[in-house]
Amino acid sequence: MDIADFDFELPEKLIAQRPPEVRGSSRLLAALPEKPITDAYFADLPDYVGRGDVLVFNNTKVIKARLFGQKASGGKIEALIERVLDEHTALAHVRSSKSPKPGTELIFEGGIKAVMVERQEELFCLRFDGAQTVYELLEQSGHLPLPPYIERTADDKDDSRYQTVYAKHQGAVAAPTAGLHFTDELLAALRAKGVEMAEVTLHVGAGTFQPVRVDNIADHKMHSEWFDVPSETVAAIEAAKARGNRVWSVGTTSMRALESAARETGRLKAGQGDTDIFITPGYRFNVVDRLITNFHLPKSTLLMLVSALSGMQHIREVYQHAVEQEYRFFSYGDAMILGRVEQRKTN
Repeated sequence: MDIADFDFELPEKLIAQRPPEVRGSSRLLAALPEKPITDAYFADLPDYVGRGDVLVFNNTKVIKARLFGQKASGGKIEALIERVLDEHTALAHVRSSKSPKPGTELIFEGGIKAVMVERQEELFCLRFDGAQTVYELLEQSGHLPLPPYIERTADDKDDSRYQTVYAKHQGAVAAPTAGLHFTDELLAALRAKGVEMAEVTLHVGAGTFQPVRVDNIADHKMHSEWFDVPSETVAAIEAAKARGNRVWSVGTTSMRALESAARETGRLKAGQGDTDIFITPGYRFNVVDRLITNFHLPKSTLLMLVSALSGMQHIREVYQHAVEQEYRFFSYGDAMILGRVEQRKTN
């Protein structure tokens, strides 16, 4: 399948640079199977979710993963923490005029010191000095890593708005953006309707923004992310399926966690691990029936994922409608709801 199949024209003005003034006030494009595409608002979500359905949220928490500093020998350096390995060690993307060699001492803002231990493919293993943990150091002196298409530096407002209201477990470099639309009030309204809530954890990595650089998408190497699917979530989903209810994934990250946990046998099981699952048209879904998501980058792996769920032609129509109606795109943009179609020819 060719990368050109997942391209579309996106006016730059539609790329949201800031969140809406009020959390949860975004628009919602409803594009469920066998129903006409409908323009709505995110506050209307309870109208589409059935009593007894399960919404699965990714409870990861974004860390202030970007550090600025210099080598002890001179030369500016920027590090983006990709994954915390233990209390004092992390893997990071590093930008500098010359890549640091093992043993190189790095000095970041706030007096944070680290040593480059070894190279692991495109990542650098950094060991941080002192008694404080990596998470504590990042919280004190790190910067929130906004996506590359947001052309400004993060401010105090982003500290709260680029974080879901239900974030719990530190470790993400990017937000699970479909969750940014939810408010405590909307969650209460969904519970009042009889909608069930469940959680997974998937620490979103910087690889989520990695472009596909090959013509044939089968040649693309997918990035890896850590996930955890608790036994309580498995039980809630199995009960919903037994009742004939639907499983809603809040965001593509929740979907990646759920489908990864069912990858070996086709049946969902609890557990933790790393996943490099690459969902493209032709993939047979084992868990998720409905998806709440934002609008994705042209030629991106996430555009391929939604095309696998709802069909390539349907997604083309959805995105054309979104552009024509001037929906806001990407992390701080508007949302849509999609449904799984039966396995069929999608090109």
